[in-house]
Amino acid sequence: MGKFDFLELSIIDIIDVVLVAILLYYVYRLVRGTAAIKIFIGIVIIYLIWKLTDALNMDVLSNILGKFISVGVFALIVVFQQEIRKFLLLLGSPKLSNRKSVVRYLNFFKGSSMALEVDSDMLIDACNTLGQNKTGALIILERNNDLDFVKGSGDPVSLKASIPVIESIFFKNSPLHDGAIIIEGDTITATRVVLPVSDNKQIPARFGLRHRAAIGITEKTDALALVVSEETGGISYIKNGEFSYFKDHDALKKILAEDLS
Repeated sequence: MGKFDFLELSIIDIIDVVLVAILLYYVYRLVRGTAAIKIFIGIVIIYLIWKLTDALNMDVLSNILGKFISVGVFALIVVFQQEIRKFLLLLGSPKLSNRKSVVRYLNFFKGSSMALEVDSDMLIDACNTLGQNKTGALIILERNNDLDFVKGSGDPVSLKASIPVIESIFFKNSPLHDGAIIIEGDTITATRVVLPVSDNKQIPARFGLRHRAAIGITEKTDALALVVSEETGGISYIKNGEFSYFKDHDALKKILAEDLS
């Protein structure tokens, strides 16, 4: 057997390569925009170098990289635990008899978003108005991951999202102002929702429960979160469990529109 016999490809080999390429593409779409993307690219590079050294019979380097790859499977589970949780949550939540869930499942792999109909300009303008009045707010935008597991903690509603509606919900004397609202498409589907609070010790102490809840839900799902501080009136945008920084409200509108497209 020659050194370059691996270049002789059969139909099965081509199918195998295509399926692996598709798998890597969807994994990339899953981690794109997160800190894990650099780790993912690094692992792919190491794997390709390992296969090349193995094909060239560079035994020492090939064995070292092979050991790293074999142990690396466990490291992947730790590094990508948030992404794996989101993916398993997506697989476990859809019911095939539910047309909406099937569409959400397909959209996940297409990279599109169920929240595409949300008016990002309207949302930021609503948050800006709330901030000027020092009215706290927590707005969660549902994308591909189903949020039914937290919606049950609040009150189900069906309200078209608009500035007056959002203002009235978070008005301090409103019975609905506590907790978060969840927006799906252009509709508010739940209010007074209790969200899982992040236990991340690196969150600055100046951020309260609203911010910790926003970080918690975006750690576990692909949802997006807008938080208006009751103390400062400032707006925070959180995705993938991390704060997304922006220069001004126009910049935030652009970022949000991109994340929803």
